[in-house]
Amino acid sequence: NKVGFKGFGLAEDKLNKEVKFKFEGNEHTIRHGDVVIAAITSCTNTSNPGVMMAAGLVARNALAKGLKVKPYIKTSLSPGSGVVTEYFKQSGVNKFFDELGFNIAGYGCMTCIGNSGDLSKEVSEAIQEGDLVAGAVLSGNRNFEGRVHPLTRANYLASPPLVVAYALAGTLNIDFDTEPIGKDKEGKDVFLKDIWPNRSEVDKMVAEALKPEMFKEVYGRISKGTDRWNALDAPKTKQYQWKENSTYIHDPPFFKKTELTLPEIKDIKDAYCLLNFGDSITTDHISPAGNIAKNSPAGRFLQQKGIEQKDFNTYGARRGNDEIMARGTFANVRLINKLVEKPGPQTVHIPSSTTMDIFDAAEKYQADGQQLVVLAGKEYGSGSSRDWAAKGPYLQGIKVVVAQSYERIHRSNLIGMGILPLQFKEGENADSLGLKGTETFNIALNGGDLKVGQELEVKASSGVSFKALVRLDTDVEIAYYKNGGILNYVLRKLVQQK
Repeated sequence: NKVGFKGFGLAEDKLNKEVKFKFEGNEHTIRHGDVVIAAITSCTNTSNPGVMMAAGLVARNALAKGLKVKPYIKTSLSPGSGVVTEYFKQSGVNKFFDELGFNIAGYGCMTCIGNSGDLSKEVSEAIQEGDLVAGAVLSGNRNFEGRVHPLTRANYLASPPLVVAYALAGTLNIDFDTEPIGKDKEGKDVFLKDIWPNRSEVDKMVAEALKPEMFKEVYGRISKGTDRWNALDAPKTKQYQWKENSTYIHDPPFFKKTELTLPEIKDIKDAYCLLNFGDSITTDHISPAGNIAKNSPAGRFLQQKGIEQKDFNTYGARRGNDEIMARGTFANVRLINKLVEKPGPQTVHIPSSTTMDIFDAAEKYQADGQQLVVLAGKEYGSGSSRDWAAKGPYLQGIKVVVAQSYERIHRSNLIGMGILPLQFKEGENADSLGLKGTETFNIALNGGDLKVGQELEVKASSGVSFKALVRLDTDVEIAYYKNGGILNYVLRKLVQQK
């Protein structure tokens, strides 16, 4: 199948590709679809005591049969609440998780948001040597491309007990009904049904182990804070004291040029296309939350600030720093941009015909005073709502997005940052109109005096001209756009009230 939600673009002769590697003194073989990350994680599924206990019982039953998880698979357990640890201890299932390798790594957003950390060097090299579609199974709520880990292309959501099951199987290529999950101590096949607990056993264990006092005790400690938190020196000032050298929190430029009078909305003149996308570009493609690559614009920036790679942390952790987040915009390693041949966070700087990192191209365009547009297909901005998926493009100088359709909240967020969302007419898209993304574009905006449901003419330097629907769907959104975004709109309102 072609690359997308239904396939990974593997040629027929590559399907049986395998790579042998040594790990901890033993030889292993890894193939397409093999699991390298199995994580019980996130605040959603882990808030359900039934499925959490069921996972513990699957672990217990698997150990009783002599089943083990392959040592190179990265397993972890990160519940959304400390209460889970308490009822695990009460029930005794914590020791089964520990024995299988599902040790508690922390609480809250972990693997689900890309905080799995690095795979072992041997596994990483084997995946890259064979260009393998490695798998991750997690009980989180999002599995967008490149989010869980840069090297796991096949990321699947599963309930906590199924995460344990897939870790034991070691592969996604299994039919649990007809294929064994492993062999017991006597060499007999063990199927999932042989280790799956029945409902009554799960309910009984939950009833016995889960106590109201656990919630009172754990949540009662939250407002008190930890010793480290309480030891922080917080100056008692009305305004935050920015530290220019901080790589975590930085004074953003959103109000640097804000004036009381409305800004002039300039026409789009000879704007270049920074990116030419197809369908289903998610907010994780636009503003990834996970790993910061060493040689990425954000990675290079941190190194210039004296930060070592081991201390990079993630984009999610550094979202208080606009300089990092602007460099991380469109930095997803699985991004498919039609202007370049391979997936990744690169584009072509059209005037120089040079392929470079997307941020570097955007920075060069801005330095030369050139406006930018983005072309996209259907469902642009789908996935989790994320403010930086609009703030980042704004900081890169993008003025207009022309897409076939938008995710509702992301369209609103673009307007909130003063980026104009336009929509191709029904049955049209960049490909059908013959647009390559190498053209320049002109759009008359009438000084921002736009109407709900209005169409604008977009003229490309190739001679192509087409009408696009202005996706300012309410009068309030028009007001936001005229103000250069919602932040400036609110600030002006506050000043006027005084």
